Amino acid sequence: MVGHADWESQNLRWHDGRPLVVHDWDSAVAQPEPVVAGLAAAVWPATGAPGEAATVEQTDQFLAAYEQARGHPWTLAERQACWAAGLWVRAFNAKKQHMAGGGPDLDRLAAEVPERAPRAGLDP
Repeated sequence: MVGHADWESQNLRWHDGRPLVVHDWDSAVAQPEPVVAGLAAAVWPATGAPGEAATVEQTDQFLAAYEQARGHPWTLAERQACWAAGLWVRAFNAKKQHMAGGGPDLDRLAAEVPERAPRAGLDP
């Protein structure tokens, strides 16, 4: 599917509780649906400030809501792909922050890896 790979909230505009527009389309990707959903699930609450990515619980809630909206459940492989994509984008953002002099993302991600990695089908 074609989707947006940078679902941080500063790239979204809402009207009456519904998404109206998505900005920053230089982040368009052609990836399997679980990858697009997993990228969004991991970062959607972020507004651009450090440390604002989705918690494990928020990621899980996003994926459950997405699953319900799509009308059929994720397979095990799809669910693992969702979590793997989210782990990738969180690692990418932590690396960027580290290269820019530091911030909370790397420490926060390190604390979450024991929960995120098994959900992605990885052994932490």
